[in-house]
Amino acid sequence: MPAPPITITAEFSGSVVARGATDDLSASLLRHAGFLQINDWYGRRHRLSTTMPINDQAAIASHAAEMLRAARYTVDLSPALDTTRLSPPVHPLGPYVAGAELLQITDRIRAAENGADLQRAVDHLLHPEHGALERVREALEAAGEHINALDEEAYALADRFTFASEFVSSAQSELTGSETELRRVGEVQQAQAGTRQHSPVPTTHQGAALAMSPAATKAKVTPAAGGQEPHSSAAVRPPSASGPRR
Repeated sequence: MPAPPITITAEFSGSVVARGATDDLSASLLRHAGFLQINDWYGRRHRLSTTMPINDQAAIASHAAEMLRAARYTVDLSPALDTTRLSPPVHPLGPYVAGAELLQITDRIRAAENGADLQRAVDHLLHPEHGALERVREALEAAGEHINALDEEAYALADRFTFASEFVSSAQSELTGSETELRRVGEVQQAQAGTRQHSPVPTTHQGAALAMSPAATKAKVTPAAGGQEPHSSAAVRPPSASGPRR
């Protein structure tokens, strides 16, 4: 019969407890990973201190589970302690997470299919409180202030950062109120395209009739039957008078 799994869970008290390590090998592996062994009337178990930082607890628990599984033990590890699940996503620009997020905004701007989509994408840059430009302005301003706090003699460098933050503020002012205009981008072209799609197309006979001017229609001549002289299709012959005119 296979041995029951070894469970490693996070308790409400804040400690991490491993249960099910009943033989010496599994107990030795848990102690080697950093667990403290406890033997009391509950039996043998292993735990981590409640004062240990959560990240350290997860690292030790994941390492212990790895070693136990390599030794052919079945281990149930709480997802909250599994560092393979807690690993942050890999960003395309490495540590420059903010730059990677701005690249995503740029992609959304380029993929916008209409003015409304464009305005929603650009709003991540221009929002007066949470937009990227406001965050950049604040960061530059804070950098200038902190340079002065760290070194009063570096006032020239601090001023450069302050001036840069003011340039960003000027850019924000230049684009204030552009939301409505952005939403209207492409409306005229879309309306014209819709009109062209719904305009009636004349049939062949209607087109031929419209192409012929009234003068051309009136002057159209058709040959008379039986070799008689031609006559105008638009002209009407007067009725022949009976008998000589007096």
